[in-house]
Amino acid sequence: MPRDADRSPVRATPTGIRGRLRSALPNRLARLRPRGHRPGHRPATTRTLRRLPRTRTRTLHPAPHPFTRSVALLAVVLLGAWLGLLAVGGVRTPVGPMDTKMALRPSLTGGTRINVSPLGSLELASHTAPLRLDVDVDRLDPVRSQALVDHPERLSGLQEEVAHDVGAGATELAVRSCVAVVSGATALALVVYRRPRRALAAGGLALTLLAASAAGAYATWNPKSVLEPRFSGLLSSAPQVVGSARSIVSDFDVYQKELARLVTNVTKLYDATATLPAYQPDPTTLRVLHVSDIHLNPAAWHIIGSLVEQYGIDVVVDSGDTMDHGSAAENGFLDPIADLGVPYVWVRGNHDSQTTQRYLQRMRNVRVLDEGRAVTVGGVRIAGIGDPQFTPDRSVKAQGDPAERMAGLRFASALRDQRQAGTPVDIAVAHEPVAARETDGLVPLVLAGHVHHRETEIMPLGTRLKIEGSTGGGGLRAVQNDKPEKVRASILYLDRTTKRLQAWDEITLGGLGLTTAEVSRHLPKEAGTPGTGPSPSPTAPSGAPAGRSGPTTPSP
Repeated sequence: MPRDADRSPVRATPTGIRGRLRSALPNRLARLRPRGHRPGHRPATTRTLRRLPRTRTRTLHPAPHPFTRSVALLAVVLLGAWLGLLAVGGVRTPVGPMDTKMALRPSLTGGTRINVSPLGSLELASHTAPLRLDVDVDRLDPVRSQALVDHPERLSGLQEEVAHDVGAGATELAVRSCVAVVSGATALALVVYRRPRRALAAGGLALTLLAASAAGAYATWNPKSVLEPRFSGLLSSAPQVVGSARSIVSDFDVYQKELARLVTNVTKLYDATATLPAYQPDPTTLRVLHVSDIHLNPAAWHIIGSLVEQYGIDVVVDSGDTMDHGSAAENGFLDPIADLGVPYVWVRGNHDSQTTQRYLQRMRNVRVLDEGRAVTVGGVRIAGIGDPQFTPDRSVKAQGDPAERMAGLRFASALRDQRQAGTPVDIAVAHEPVAARETDGLVPLVLAGHVHHRETEIMPLGTRLKIEGSTGGGGLRAVQNDKPEKVRASILYLDRTTKRLQAWDEITLGGLGLTTAEVSRHLPKEAGTPGTGPSPSPTAPSGAPAGRSGPTTPSP
């Protein structure tokens, strides 16, 4: 074979060098595999290593102090709670005729702020807590305000309505604030810590802090804070206005005390003068004080108390219209009756409601008479009937005299039943003179009011009708008149045995702002009628007509 044939190049075929390497490689790998290895099966060690997670290299820091962590959590809770309160934005609620917005705000001193835009605001030191109550008076609702103008009788329920509105608004605000505080603190803690447990702990801590703040506000609540507000803005001139109002109250207090003093002094002077009629009531004489139409004038109680003390009154008879609108808010005006120390007989007037009547029935010294009911007080038997109409303002249409006559007829029927039962009535009481006139011939004396001036007459069948003026001088509404209405009351002297009228004193005092007083004594002229009895010492002094007092004694 030639030498050139041995040097021929090797072709890259499967049977060449590459093919031999491919065939030899599995054998080499087979020598490296462990015994018992099956082709296509990976060792367990290889699988385990591949499953191990890749770890990152972290730098180790020392753990924070527990106090630092607590302070940080508290800061997150407070910030989250504050953001939650801001997100709530308060509660809008109507309070009477006003639209208001109530909200809780963080504060170092607490208290209550009432914003009356654009006039300014006033602050009340109502409580000490880290929460302040903000009340914004947005506007006066024209529809609800006009309804009060058109229907003044709704004022009687305004107090309850306002209390209900404030209570409902405060309840809604409390619930929404709790949700806002807990939600805000929880959400912020979840963002900062990214751990649900820390977030729930922050929400619980926020709720605990809110409950503690509410408990602190309740414990330090000061209801008298409304008497000492701090004004700002245009309302800063309010203290001068309030001061003027307080001076009016103090001046009125001086006025009513001055009237009571005048009653005392004039009575003493009257008893000492030589021009009095010869009639002098002895200590056993029954003395009845007749008052009527007080109409919420607080000065009346000072006058009545002075008369009860000076004259030794046995019983007070009130022929109605003690109130002005008969609302529950006015009931506190009646409380001085309990301090008079004598029985107080009362009948309902057209300005007195059933609410007024029920309030008086709970007083121990008050005898409320209605539908002809009779009681014996102070040694005299008295029966009465309440006014069938309740007309405190023009919004209620009055039924007029027919309703009064029907009430008077029912009253007369009750008086007849009393007389047939052997317990005749000595004095009948009705508010309206129309009703009182129906008792003619059934009682010696009937008392009435309503018309705000005095009248005395003997009716055809012999009953004496005495109509009293306003013991309250027409009430506080009398300031609207050109001239103040005078204050009037009468003392009736009754024989203790026969219960017949022997004489009476008429007390007349100056109206609001007028400190004048006069007293005059009167004797019955008619004899032999149901309204009169024998008059002791009927002889009048020289120059004075029989049955009539001498010149009226005015105050200095």
